[in-house]
Amino acid sequence: MAIARDPLAKLRKIIAKWPETDERLSHGSPTFWGGKKTFANFHADHHGDGRVAIWLKAPLGMQDELVDADPEIFFVPPFVGPSGWVGIRVDRDIDWKMIEALLEQAYRLVAPKRALKQL
Repeated sequence: MAIARDPLAKLRKIIAKWPETDERLSHGSPTFWGGKKTFANFHADHHGDGRVAIWLKAPLGMQDELVDADPEIFFVPPFVGPSGWVGIRVDRDIDWKMIEALLEQAYRLVAPKRALKQL
């Protein structure tokens, strides 16, 4: 595991592999879309929280599971946390393979069926 020097670049590289993804600024942060729905955001020191993190859509129950397992890495993000999204600190020593798997899972929750067929 390692701390990425440029976690946003790493995030972009992972997401670029999937069909029908797009990046746009939303509320001042890079936001990633699968078709017409968002599945991930990148935040650096969001409202002064001191974290460099990815927020991502998660299946029902996963947020609690991840936060309980490792609260140093995973957290409930503001605004989208009540909808089950999970925050992942990327300014720590983390497993990017795990991050990629969680991102793909988030993407699959929102991607159009035609895009999923291309995977």
